[in-house]
Amino acid sequence: MARTLPDSIDWEAYASDEDDGRADVRPASEFVEDLVSHLHSPKEAAPGTASPWLSVGDTLRFREGEVTLWGGINGHGKSAVLGEVMLHAMTAGDRVCIASMEMRPIATMERLARQAAANEKPAPDFIRGFGRWTNERLWLYAHVGTVERTRMLAVARYCRKELGVHHVVIDSLLKCGIAPDDYAGQKAFVDALCSLARDTGVHIHLVHHARKGEKEANVPDKFDMKGAGEIADLVDNMLIVHRNKSKEELLRKETLTAEKREEVELQADTALICVKQRHHTWEGRIRLWFDAASLQFRDVRSGGARHLDLSSGTWNQQWQR
Repeated sequence: MARTLPDSIDWEAYASDEDDGRADVRPASEFVEDLVSHLHSPKEAAPGTASPWLSVGDTLRFREGEVTLWGGINGHGKSAVLGEVMLHAMTAGDRVCIASMEMRPIATMERLARQAAANEKPAPDFIRGFGRWTNERLWLYAHVGTVERTRMLAVARYCRKELGVHHVVIDSLLKCGIAPDDYAGQKAFVDALCSLARDTGVHIHLVHHARKGEKEANVPDKFDMKGAGEIADLVDNMLIVHRNKSKEELLRKETLTAEKREEVELQADTALICVKQRHHTWEGRIRLWFDAASLQFRDVRSGGARHLDLSSGTWNQQWQR
């Protein structure tokens, strides 16, 4: 099963970076040959881990040494979408640690197992096999409740240094021991996360809640996040997850005609909106349809179900008989 990171670890050893920074002060000319290669060598595949959705292509990737903020209204599926992204990252060979201070480890594993099996209730053999498959791929920080910001930084540094983790998920900023009105503390913490990512190469995914507007159907933007306004400025990437509540409300109406129902069904269930990519020019909206049984988000309206073949570690749309 996925390994857990208990609080019994001596986190003090990872609470701060002891490097005084002298090794990072280098002559600018040292970077010239790297620049020549960067600008004039044949372009290789886009760096970073791809998203799970083929329609997105290379327009959205999760690169080393960056911080991605996952924003949205509470209950709109931020953690579920991010979980599917992390599951896909593991199939690409990446190592992941999820610190979900709002969910017990068993709940995190249930969601991932359902997404992997494309099934509401995976068979016991699949669950056990999935647990074995996560070995050396997935770690869970087994703490529910508030964690001091210094501890969270220590966890991320430990995961990168000792476990070789590529992605650390912090779910959420609200649980990192910073008061909602402590804007200076929020800014300092996010700035520290950005420095840690940049210095170590780990990619940090930070979940953050948006303020509720007058109507929950209103899509928030990067200026609607709770807390310090500098948070959006500091992070490298910003994604907003928004659930189509208007569609759900319309489909509940008994008076809806068949023609109108078909028209409404064409709408996506969830929008994943990229409002910032510091090192890529693309910003835009990804339309996703949600399957309640598997908890998968698919970029096609019908079909598209796929399960994780545990023997090969690849996604498959056909079950072996």
